[in-house]
Amino acid sequence: MQLFFLYSKLALRYLESEVISGEEVAALLDDRALADGMPIYLDDETMMPIEPHCSWGRSLSNDELAKSTKKEYGRILFRYSDHQEHRGRDVLSATESDVRAYKRVRTVLQRRPLQDAAWGKESQLLDRFYSYLKDDVGLVKHRPVRVGSRGRNPLAPKLRQRMDIRHLTLEQYRYFRDVGLGGQLPDSRVDSSFRGWSPHRNRAAADLALGTGMRWQEWATVLLPELGIGVGHPVRDVEFTVQACAKYGKARSIYVPDDSMKGLEPYLLLERPEQAATSVKRLEKRYRDLFVVSRIDHESGLVYGVLDGGEQVLAMSAMDPELRRIAVHETDVGLEALAVFICQGGLMPGADSWKRYRHAAWRRMSALAGERTVLPRKRWRWHDLRHTYALQMLNYLERQMDGEEPDAAARRRRHRSYLSSHMRLNPLLIVSRRLGHSNPATTYEYLEYTDDLLNEFDEAFRGWVGELGSEATYAEIASHAFRLEKRGVADAAQG
Repeated sequence: MQLFFLYSKLALRYLESEVISGEEVAALLDDRALADGMPIYLDDETMMPIEPHCSWGRSLSNDELAKSTKKEYGRILFRYSDHQEHRGRDVLSATESDVRAYKRVRTVLQRRPLQDAAWGKESQLLDRFYSYLKDDVGLVKHRPVRVGSRGRNPLAPKLRQRMDIRHLTLEQYRYFRDVGLGGQLPDSRVDSSFRGWSPHRNRAAADLALGTGMRWQEWATVLLPELGIGVGHPVRDVEFTVQACAKYGKARSIYVPDDSMKGLEPYLLLERPEQAATSVKRLEKRYRDLFVVSRIDHESGLVYGVLDGGEQVLAMSAMDPELRRIAVHETDVGLEALAVFICQGGLMPGADSWKRYRHAAWRRMSALAGERTVLPRKRWRWHDLRHTYALQMLNYLERQMDGEEPDAAARRRRHRSYLSSHMRLNPLLIVSRRLGHSNPATTYEYLEYTDDLLNEFDEAFRGWVGELGSEATYAEIASHAFRLEKRGVADAAQG
């Protein structure tokens, strides 16, 4: 069995056949509403479609999942099918022993066993696949594994997973940003031997993530006009709406403080122009594959351009990560990416690139760590900056509402009181809305961390974002959110 993924543009670009043209294939795929990223399973010898795998892949296409999700699901079923083939069976004849044997291979026997979270995703996919075979197409009479109590997936991890909330101290963040990403030495001197790529870009990205609380896919795909860059006048703090790049497509307003904007300046003035200039020829060769923007309406948030030969008018908030990655605009010297953060190729870095940047930063941090350096107990993640943002803002809002209250139990009683009498101004709900959490219970898990002495800072977290000595504080970021919520209450009362 071989696994492939559908991409109509590849057919347009590379298919050369006397039987059918690439344009005809692309038109056929569009007519059948087959989405890019759909997994396709072919026989090793005949290269004919394998069932029920391909029909199930079509069902994924109909579910309008993200490309990355469809590819991940496709690989999971491919691994499971390969496991069954080595046991002399197929997916339709699988027994409970087969599925549990696969679980043991993935979670115990293989060189790097899966942890509960990763296996939970695989077990859910297998449960979903057999539900499709039984309920949707009737190819099996029952699932191979007996259903647990209350319909629970019996292969899922037994332990309930909690959020892995990690947060950084001010010292840890400065060390990570300036030493790990920025190439400085621990004593703040410049390290002449540092050969990192784009230290200004990576430092700016860290400040933007920390100052806004955005998820990786949100801050890494932000566009220049969303930050007010190119409007023709100076811009301080900025607000814009994120939706297509947000989790579950849930729209929310993002506030970018002035110091996060200033943190972008060294990158925008020193590094980015050189990166953009050296990539002009590469982008020109890819002209047909890019979304070439000709006009940007900053007031309405609309962009006008050409995509796949047709004119498009799109709201920036509705542009998904893939479209943002190929969005470019015409400049005096040629095509230039519309994304804030770009790499050597001229387009925005992908997930693997940002992962590589942080891994390199961690290795550098560990190598230069001294006796007084307190590194996080686990290798840091970009998402740790979002957790740190949430904890600092929650801590500050609590103090603004009721002052200091060290008793954790009393604080929890206070939050329950807020839920019943001050829904809009409850610190938990303010932070929940700022982070885009679907359920306030997710934000509630941060409460136990706001008492942590690691997060007690003078003057409400002064100096986190920007350079040392800056007047910008997390208090200003939180106060901005608090003012927005109060404004919402007032507008509701007047309405």
